Amino acid sequence: MDPVMIALLLAVSVLAGLLGALFGIGGGIIFIPVLTIGFGLSATEAAAVSLVGIVATSAGSGAYYAEKKVANVRLGLLLEVGTTLGAIVGAFVAVMIEDWILMVVFSVLLLINAYRMVRSRGRDCGSAEGEHEFWFTDMKSGERIGYDVSHKVGGTIACIAAGAYSSMTGVGGGVIKVPIMNAYMGVPLKAATATSSYMIGITAFSGAIIYLLSGQILLEYAAYVAIGAYIGMFAGTHISKYFDTASLKKYFAIVLVASAVSMLLEAGGVL
Repeated sequence: MDPVMIALLLAVSVLAGLLGALFGIGGGIIFIPVLTIGFGLSATEAAAVSLVGIVATSAGSGAYYAEKKVANVRLGLLLEVGTTLGAIVGAFVAVMIEDWILMVVFSVLLLINAYRMVRSRGRDCGSAEGEHEFWFTDMKSGERIGYDVSHKVGGTIACIAAGAYSSMTGVGGGVIKVPIMNAYMGVPLKAATATSSYMIGITAFSGAIIYLLSGQILLEYAAYVAIGAYIGMFAGTHISKYFDTASLKKYFAIVLVASAVSMLLEAGGVL
């Protein structure tokens, strides 16, 4: 690979890893369009390489947030049941329904969640007072925040959509999981993004293994993507300390809109 292309791929991977660690989305929203448009990879090749980058990001950020007790490991493992089922369902549904229809539906869902994020920017779940099921320490303020998880069964079922989205696009379902946990299940946004960072690695690893065994991972690309994503992950986890919830909601809404636009462009055949 040309040195200039290697440097570009590393730079893009660092950015993807940073965003993935910061927002719990894995970074696939960056990997997929860049690898297909900028590097000429097929959709399958891009998805396979993207999953490697997501694993690298999640391996570091998930462990970091779990160690800091911001990620809710118990909740993450529960929701992975729905995500895994959704990944299987999505693979079958994608065969029976036109891709563009599913992409438009997901795009609308993302835009609705972005609007809700903006509307509730000044509010978040959790409280520093009273008795709660779960607690975490806000790394910016140092305040202990407690919260109770509601709609556990409904949230697990809702994560089927996240799994389907992930299996059909190769992007990762964090853009759906985080709003589900925050808006529907009552998990504070910082805990939700940290938990999503932990979760996406499990799903991505399963997919990456399948691609590896079938010989569809371009190892040279995957190596640079993994290195860059891991470096970006370190930056993302440390930057997260300086974000308050209102700012995090604003920027996460921007990520959701970007994801929706990316899917609409893909549905229209532009990507």
